[in-house]
Amino acid sequence: MRALVAATCAALVIPLVASGCSAPSTGGDATPDRLVLADSTDLGEFSPVAGYSATGVSPLYEGLLRPSAEDDTRLPPLEPALAASDPVISDDGRTWTVTLRDGIHFHDGTDLDSGDVAATYRAVTDPASASPSADDYTLIDHIDTPDESTIVFHLDAPNREFSSRLLLGIAPGERLTGGPATESSLNTEPVGTGPYRLDALSPTEATLSADPDHRDGAPAVTTVIIRSVPDENTRAQLLLTGEIDGAPLPPRLAAGLDGRNGISVVSANSADWRGVSLPMSDPFASDPAARRAMNVAVDRDAIVDQVLAGEGQPATTPITDAYPEHVPIEFGPDDPAARTARAGELLSDAGWEPGPDGIRTKNGARAELSVAYHADDSVRRELAAAFADQMRPLGIAVEPRGTSWDEIEANADSAAILLAGGDNPYTIDTQARRALHSRTPASGPFDNPGGYRNPALDAALDRLREPGNRTPADELYQDVQRAYGDDPGYVIFATMRHTYAVRDTGHTGPAPILEPHTHGVTWGPWWALSQWTPRP
Repeated sequence: MRALVAATCAALVIPLVASGCSAPSTGGDATPDRLVLADSTDLGEFSPVAGYSATGVSPLYEGLLRPSAEDDTRLPPLEPALAASDPVISDDGRTWTVTLRDGIHFHDGTDLDSGDVAATYRAVTDPASASPSADDYTLIDHIDTPDESTIVFHLDAPNREFSSRLLLGIAPGERLTGGPATESSLNTEPVGTGPYRLDALSPTEATLSADPDHRDGAPAVTTVIIRSVPDENTRAQLLLTGEIDGAPLPPRLAAGLDGRNGISVVSANSADWRGVSLPMSDPFASDPAARRAMNVAVDRDAIVDQVLAGEGQPATTPITDAYPEHVPIEFGPDDPAARTARAGELLSDAGWEPGPDGIRTKNGARAELSVAYHADDSVRRELAAAFADQMRPLGIAVEPRGTSWDEIEANADSAAILLAGGDNPYTIDTQARRALHSRTPASGPFDNPGGYRNPALDAALDRLREPGNRTPADELYQDVQRAYGDDPGYVIFATMRHTYAVRDTGHTGPAPILEPHTHGVTWGPWWALSQWTPRP
């Protein structure tokens, strides 16, 4: 497995990007202050209400706080960004007061004030926005703005993890006009306070320019061109020909480029877990014994080694050892053959017996699942195929099915999905709640899409938000993990190390930090692009 970024940085003295200490080179006719990157995502989705910049890392927007760390080995501390200092928390833990820095301006020249902050948060929580991030902020009872520099968040209950909600990118209040977040003008005309502003946008290319008026000064890299290139093999070819300077790539494809034509590979640890959500409406997946059997049988080490090329860590729950509250949950013996035998016993004891074709049945129902994945995502395709291969000897028929996100979302409550999590991982609260709590009206479309419901788990998470709760949070989070271990609702395989192929530009910048599920050209070696400096 690739060494941790921090260790690599310490070990290398030559200017390789793999250390996270130097940065990719300019491709083609680029100059040293111009960077050309390719990403897999569509352009024109830049609204913070629609989920962009929700975790405090963006060239365009800033939050009250931002993550900052020396490497990717731990959860990054959250430090003031638009805030002048750390939040002031009341004795009862229910009131968080934030004071803004002086002299902050949006890209349109208007001044930032507390009204803009309140308007951004209210837009996210407005049901009419249909924001995918809304559930993260339901613990806010109301927001006060006693003056232009002060924001007071009043919570329903004490929450020691609320600081992670202060990462949300802030937009001007007058640009938050209501209605669906997907229709906001901010998607194509973003206005933030970040070190870069959007100069030009087409369906295939965005041009960002350094803001000369930013309070920290204009970044050394003054122009960033982002191209939308959904096909990963095309991104790899553009790197090989020198037409771009960097791109996110799947682990095995990135490894194949390492060392070729001046290309190096950066990998960054993440809280981005991968696994299969199980629909509780399905006769097989709704059986607790079936869910446990699949968790016992799956060979997570083999998946990490063979599908992720070692760029990951086996995981059984969304809460990995990056979190201090982590509780190890094991589902079966270490030996693969013993795991399969034990899983078979669980299924037989529950009445699932092999039929004439080898597929188990019970009361006329078959032990089969159709696992949907986004057709353009090769990692999810390979994970789904590996899962199918591992379930077959157990008498479970898994059919991987590539399709569109629209089709997956439309059938999320009735189909198994090759899912990813960790959208806002800088607190255990959002990491656990989004994936494991029963769905609520504020849940995003892929928050527990299968409708998993565990009363003990819900009770522990809900108790954290009760004003009169006296049970220590650590104890409740441990209860959550043990309740999940007793009755799993997914088959979680691993957390990813995100991989990026890059060229050396002759700059020095911070090493990558632990990343959320969201990755791409905003993250990896470019997460703090404004801090890059030319190397002597």
